[in-house]
Amino acid sequence: MLRTTPLLRRSAAALALVLLLGGCMSDKKEANAPLPRMSREKAEQWAKHWTDSMARTAKATLDPKTAKPTADYSNCTGRNGESATDGRFKLHYSVRATLPRAQHAQAVRAIRDTLKDQGFKIQGYRSDPSKDPANLVDATHPEEHHFVSAGDVAENLLVLIVATPCLLPPGVDQQQL
Repeated sequence: MLRTTPLLRRSAAALALVLLLGGCMSDKKEANAPLPRMSREKAEQWAKHWTDSMARTAKATLDPKTAKPTADYSNCTGRNGESATDGRFKLHYSVRATLPRAQHAQAVRAIRDTLKDQGFKIQGYRSDPSKDPANLVDATHPEEHHFVSAGDVAENLLVLIVATPCLLPPGVDQQQL
């Protein structure tokens, strides 16, 4: 049986924190700063590219029987509960990668090191068999504001997660809040 509930709750909480601290909005002076533009299709392709890259770094396999890619879209909500009607969205994309448990620590460490090299800020990291999940890394990009995470989810599975900041579809006028 897969133990996804604690990891998914933790990931959702981490994502909420990232977005509340600036992933979806700039500071008060820049509340209406231009949002990055990307279609839902391109955002999902981009997130898939990131998870594929993390799987390669981990030397894990994305087996169609167990990968179960999931793309969840949600509306952007401002710091004070504002919501726009211009089509802006956030994407939370996850996939499960197959890798023997004995290689999880090394895989998550390799992902962490690669993310650091790419300029990500490591929000959290652990490799502790007494914890659940035992191996985990969370990171955000300081300029692009996307969130990535990798961690144990079951005996032979890692979960790889990418969450975007607030994105605006191309060709749409950004609503001012």
